[in-house]
Amino acid sequence: MLKYLAYAKKAFLGRSAYRFDHLMGILSTCLQFFIFYEIYRALYGSGDSVDGITMSMVTTNFVLSLGLGAMFSPDDYYLPRRIWDGSISTELLRPISFPGRMIAENVGASCFNLIFKFVPVLLIAIFTTGMEKPAGAVSMILFIVSALLGYGVLWTISFLVQMTSFWLINIWSLITIKDVLVNVCSGKMIPLWFMPVWMTGILRFTPFEAIYFTPVQIYLGQLTMPEMLTKCAVQIVWIVILYLIGSILWKQGQKKLIVQGG
Repeated sequence: MLKYLAYAKKAFLGRSAYRFDHLMGILSTCLQFFIFYEIYRALYGSGDSVDGITMSMVTTNFVLSLGLGAMFSPDDYYLPRRIWDGSISTELLRPISFPGRMIAENVGASCFNLIFKFVPVLLIAIFTTGMEKPAGAVSMILFIVSALLGYGVLWTISFLVQMTSFWLINIWSLITIKDVLVNVCSGKMIPLWFMPVWMTGILRFTPFEAIYFTPVQIYLGQLTMPEMLTKCAVQIVWIVILYLIGSILWKQGQKKLIVQGG
């Protein structure tokens, strides 16, 4: 465990070396939020709610989804880069699990983003918009748990996509498709409250809803206690399923791997 913590610490300190980069990240997230905020404020006009969804609920969805999105940023090219330059052969000789190192470094980077991206954006939103408070102490605790599980779902999706790089020369298109699906189907760009009923019915059978929308629902108190626990259990199931499929591809990919040069 200590060796994984060392990698996480290294990733955290590595991010701190690029101060201008994370300042631009904060600015980018804030701009995205205020653009969406102004668009929906114009759509709402003088109305208080649309189909029972208030502007403050929409605002809260954007703050939490964009903030968590800035914090949870898996490196989709972590494995592909090492396959392209041949360094994967050296990585496989290390006395440490490569997938374990992947998640350790990403956790370190996410901890940095939590402090220097999510918190600043959250504070700015609280003081400038009508963001709602958590429904209660229990909702806040389960929101944190669900947000961490949502991160697990997002990471395992990225892990699964990266494993295809053993068979594909370039997975840029797959990563782009994955990003679009996550942004649209998770409620990050468009709250799932506004999606057609048939579409939300389909999304319940996908892992995307579990990334951002489930934590938002828990935060706002839209779910009963049994529903919250069920949603968290669904998140865990998706993490296990996606990781198992990714692990199978990882084992099969190592058998297929051929490295030339060096």
